[in-house]
Amino acid sequence: MDLLTPACADPMAARLAAVSVRSSVYCLSELTAPWGFRVAGAHVAKFHLVREGQGWLEPDGQDPVGLSAGDLVILPGGESHVLRDAPGSAVLALDDLIADHPLDAGALLRYGGAGASTRLLCGGFRLHDPAVLATRLPAVLRLNTATAGISAWIEPVLALARQEAEHTAPGAQAIFAKLADVFLTQALRVHLIEAEQAGLPAAWQPADSVVEHAAELMTRQSGRPWTLQSLAHEVGLSRSLLAARFRAATGQSPMRQLAAVRLGQAADYLTTSDLSIESIAIRTGYGSSASLSKAFKREFGISPGTYRRLKGDAAVLTVR
Repeated sequence: MDLLTPACADPMAARLAAVSVRSSVYCLSELTAPWGFRVAGAHVAKFHLVREGQGWLEPDGQDPVGLSAGDLVILPGGESHVLRDAPGSAVLALDDLIADHPLDAGALLRYGGAGASTRLLCGGFRLHDPAVLATRLPAVLRLNTATAGISAWIEPVLALARQEAEHTAPGAQAIFAKLADVFLTQALRVHLIEAEQAGLPAAWQPADSVVEHAAELMTRQSGRPWTLQSLAHEVGLSRSLLAARFRAATGQSPMRQLAAVRLGQAADYLTTSDLSIESIAIRTGYGSSASLSKAFKREFGISPGTYRRLKGDAAVLTVR
C-alpha cells in the first residue's frame, strides 16, 4: 500500500483514527494470593493486563471472567468491578489499598498474602471523545496478547512506560498519553479484525446513529446549557424516546453522559492549563466554580484544586 494513500481508502484506518487518547494513568502490581480489590466506576476507559499468574475479573452486574497470563481486558465505559485471585477472596477498595500500600518510585504496588504470584498492569485512558468507546464496544473487551499476535509490542511499551515512571522528566504525561494511544489503538484493531473475520462487520458501528449524534453534540459543545429537551430537539426525537434509546445503547442517561463528558474535560483543563477553576467551570457548562466543585468532588472524591495539585506532583497515578 502506498504510504501516501489517504486514510479514507482504508476503512480500518478511518475507524481507528477516531481514537485519540488525551491522558492516561497506570499502575504496575505484584500481588500474592490471597488478594483482591474493587475499582470504583468512573468515566475513564479502564484496562488490566495479566503479565504473570491468573485472577478473576468481576464486572458489576455481569458474570465473572477468568484471566490468565497474556489476557488483556478493557472496560470502555469504566464500570466498577472487582479483581481478585479467586472467587471469595477478600476485597479492598483500590483507594484504601493504595493508601495502605503506597506505590514505589516505579509506580509499583505490592500487596497480598504468601501464595501464588500475579503481576498486573492496570490503568485507564481518557479520550478526546469519550463517545468513541462508550457507544461502540462491548462492556468488557477481552483479548489474549499471545493468540492475538500483539505480544511483540506489549513488552516494549511496558518497558518504556516503566522507564518513564522511574526517571520522571518534564513531559512525562504527554509520553504516557502517546503510549496509551498505541496500546488502545492496537487492541481495538485486533478486536475489529477478529469481529470482521467472525462475520460481524458492524462491530465498530454505533448501535444507534441518533445516540451517536447526541453524544457527539454533548462532547463537542459541552459548554452549552443542555437539557434533555434541547438535546432531543437537536436530534429530532422526543425527550422520552431519546432517553430510552440512549440508555439502551450506552447503559446510562443522556444527562449522566453529559456530566461524564464535562467532568472529564474539567479534569483535563486542570492538568493541562493554567485556567482558573471559575474559567474551567464556565467552559464546561457548570457556570460557577461552586457548581463544578460540587460535581467534581462527587465523581472524583476530591476538589478540583486538590486534583490539580496531585496531578502536578506526580506523572503516574492510579485510576479511580
